[in-house]
Amino acid sequence: MNIPKITRTFAVALVLVLVATGLWASPAAEDEPAATMEREMVLDPSTGEMVEAPRYGGTFTHAERTGAETPDSWFSGGMAPTFFTSNVLEKLAVGNWAIDREVHGWNTTSVPLSTLKGALAESWSQPDPLTYVFNIRQGVHWHDKAPMNGRELTADDIVFNFHRYLGLGSGFTESSPRLGQLAAIPFESIAATDQWTVVMKLKEPKLFSLDIIVDQYSNWMYPPEVIKEHGDVRDWRNLVGTGPYELTDYVEGVSATFDKNPNYWGHDEKYPQNRLPYIDQITGLIMPEEATRLAALRAGTLDYVGTPGNTQLRTIDQVDSVRRTSPDLLVWEYPYRSDNSFGVNVQKKPFDDIRVRQAMQMALDLDTIYSTYYQGYGSTRPQGVYGEELKGWTTPFEEWPEAVRKVYTHDPAGAEALLDAAGYPRGADGTRFQTVLTHNERYDTTFAELVAAQWGEVGVDVEVRVTPGPEFVAVRTEGIFEMISAELGGLPSPSVAGLGAYYTHTSWAHSNVSDPVYDAMYEAQQTAATEEESQRLTREGYLYALERHWSIWGGEVPQFNVSQPWVKGYNGEIWLGVGQQDTFFSRIWIDTELKEAMGF
Repeated sequence: MNIPKITRTFAVALVLVLVATGLWASPAAEDEPAATMEREMVLDPSTGEMVEAPRYGGTFTHAERTGAETPDSWFSGGMAPTFFTSNVLEKLAVGNWAIDREVHGWNTTSVPLSTLKGALAESWSQPDPLTYVFNIRQGVHWHDKAPMNGRELTADDIVFNFHRYLGLGSGFTESSPRLGQLAAIPFESIAATDQWTVVMKLKEPKLFSLDIIVDQYSNWMYPPEVIKEHGDVRDWRNLVGTGPYELTDYVEGVSATFDKNPNYWGHDEKYPQNRLPYIDQITGLIMPEEATRLAALRAGTLDYVGTPGNTQLRTIDQVDSVRRTSPDLLVWEYPYRSDNSFGVNVQKKPFDDIRVRQAMQMALDLDTIYSTYYQGYGSTRPQGVYGEELKGWTTPFEEWPEAVRKVYTHDPAGAEALLDAAGYPRGADGTRFQTVLTHNERYDTTFAELVAAQWGEVGVDVEVRVTPGPEFVAVRTEGIFEMISAELGGLPSPSVAGLGAYYTHTSWAHSNVSDPVYDAMYEAQQTAATEEESQRLTREGYLYALERHWSIWGGEVPQFNVSQPWVKGYNGEIWLGVGQQDTFFSRIWIDTELKEAMGF
């Protein structure tokens, strides 16, 4: 059912009235099993559809592509520790699971502040530009595991964690090397003014501070007593949290097991009378090989593969195979970002010449690749470092300068003319120059080979060198590449520094740019006083980079999660906040009767 947004509220209200008056009878096929027909139906307020009522019990097994070195995000930032943390630990905020999916589907990387609700912080306020006040939720208890032993969370716990991250007090003088965006906030002090109130003061205003404080990659709240006793939480055995699950077992390279926290404070946002979580036990099986994951799905060993474990299907061939051989499996398509784009080292020949960079773009016939190899999935519509879903922060393609737009038109003759003009004529063997593409092993190698063949048609010989993740990061960080895999579009929020993709001082910049004008634009954007000013500066930097063509756009392919039909309450979501990868697992449930009826 696809109810237009304007009418959905009316539809939901109508169904509620019909249910309340006994006039609603959920439709059931004549041959549907009696057990199914008798099940209680409830309204899902996020979709406007009637669904089976949530159930408690059962187990849930999903695939993880890799494990994690440590659960302690002080040492391992970004997405790395979420393998351990996002079922066990919590942040000040979490995504609103009940939000209308037409307003926000939780199936993109975008996480606007408006989609979040209080988690460990019940609420917050900003009485002046330099002050944030957080009202800590009462009645939240640490897991009943030594040394926390189920004691109640207080404001002092929150202060302790931020002091530890930032080196601002509580005995901590050194900040985490993996602070991420938190490092950009000019904190003056962080203190508890009473048992339930935390006040954070800044030295100067910083836009998006609230977004970063309540929900950025590494801002998990760790148990103070554990850190005082052991110095850190690098050992998984010492991990204690406030979340819906407890980490009870970990076998390195094999699996992690999480058991239900019987005293969890949280309730289902869709059905507030229901205490979370529904599922008794969650297991993450570490399965690096795609073929192994798909075989386990077909055998019913896995209930889910997808982006929380970084095991989502990335090629259309995989999707077709699943749909052809296992039609009962549910495949969920979602936009993510362009993992098919490329950075070029603009400080090295031949890519120091904009004509070469433009020619490399014009040589690509993306429409043909997407209509054939990708079978019509995805979009070739050009984007910059931010995705167009961040309205107001980007300039739509139609409004780009004409000279910029024309570079994105397949024009091999124009590409050849540019290469000639740049001083790279064809040699006797037809080759203009040779280069190496350092290709991240996580991304679609076949696509890289297809575009390399198109570059070969205009005389550029590109060797695709598939590179393991750690080596890839090192090559990018040190700037020792010629061409390299790059991500464009799809950043979680404006607080994540998309423009930093070209900033001179970021280790993750993918084109080795050194441009003082752009650097100044980026720094101004980072220190803007108002959202309107930040939007304007972001759009200016966005177009400035596009005009210099520092990246080669390769189109955006959707990714795909897969779930078993007995996994209920799931509609293709990928996370519930920045880095809150597995958090929604506590809000879905298992139809064990259906699973058994299907022979699993």
